[in-house]
Amino acid sequence: MSENEYKSRKANNANQKHKWYDLSFWQWVIVIVLALLVVGVGHHIYAQHDRTNYSALNKDDKKKKEVQIKDGSSTSMMASSLKDAGVLRSKRAFKYYVDQHNYADLKAGYYELSPNMTVPQIVTALRLGGSTVPTNSKNVVVVREGEGIDDIADEVGKKTDFSAASFRKATNDPKLFKKLQQQYPGLLDSAAKAKHVRYRLEGYLYPATYSWRDAKNVDDLVEMMVQQEYVALQPRFQEIKKSKMSIQEVLTLASLVEREGVDNDSRRTIAGVFLNRLDDDMPIQSDVATKYALRTKKTNLTSKDVQNKSPYNLYKYTGLGPGPFNNPSVNSIDAVLHPKDRDKGYLYFVANLKTGKVYYSQSFDEHLNNQSGVEETNQQVGAEDAKKQN
Repeated sequence: MSENEYKSRKANNANQKHKWYDLSFWQWVIVIVLALLVVGVGHHIYAQHDRTNYSALNKDDKKKKEVQIKDGSSTSMMASSLKDAGVLRSKRAFKYYVDQHNYADLKAGYYELSPNMTVPQIVTALRLGGSTVPTNSKNVVVVREGEGIDDIADEVGKKTDFSAASFRKATNDPKLFKKLQQQYPGLLDSAAKAKHVRYRLEGYLYPATYSWRDAKNVDDLVEMMVQQEYVALQPRFQEIKKSKMSIQEVLTLASLVEREGVDNDSRRTIAGVFLNRLDDDMPIQSDVATKYALRTKKTNLTSKDVQNKSPYNLYKYTGLGPGPFNNPSVNSIDAVLHPKDRDKGYLYFVANLKTGKVYYSQSFDEHLNNQSGVEETNQQVGAEDAKKQN
């Protein structure tokens, strides 16, 4: 660069700086006001969007975290507790949702929540109530979404003064069942008519945390769980009636959807697939059902497995079988009542067990192609799961 070019460029730069320095006081005021206005408008737009965005903090993170909502907490304090615990995306969205629905019945207690829960799901949990003691305490029994009576009984046997066998027996006790049927009208009527069920109350034990020391005996503990199921389902009785399914049928389908789906969106679509198959008089062919029939937790089934003669094996038999295969969440029940994409005619689906992605298809040939695409990965996942179980 020549000396003249250097001096010229230096002069230009000085002139540019000089222009800014030459702004008058009022010009600076206008610049600052405009900048603040842009920032303010941007923040307002963001805030408006954020408060109506009820999405999960992390839809892929299912790990449960214990959250304490202290007695007397305001909505803001609850939002802060949830945010600090790492399960809530936006305090603003939580408070707006509660205010918009005029919910004044959120309860104090200890809750098992996860980052993949949306704001409506978290609020529903807080409305139903938590445990009076920490969920990792020996004083509580936790019924988890999609857990069956055998698993619940195992925890009862380990953490309470009641045996696992006595809990299983109580869920099939005709005298207790009749008492509960009368006490919670409309809940157990269709269950009373079911035949060949393994446990009469399978599907009716609401997923929540229970303080077992409040129970005088094992019947009281079972009743606590059925009572919560009634609280959750009673507002949905009319919807269930409109669906032309019985409560037993809705819970049975929801129990399959609970374990087949990876999130609420996939559960709604899978519910649609199952309903389409039922309409076409096709067997549902759910692995969840066959595993329940065989009392196995292995990941991948064999051709021999799907030929077993249990009435719970929905590979061999059409329909929904005797009854629920586990105790589903309210979200899975709502997925059955509000299925998605039924008009697309999906009759098959297969999931990549590693990524959780679900592939849907209308024809068997498409389904076979989708299966081949995930077969190797799913076999690997199955092998890894088998090692963990051993």
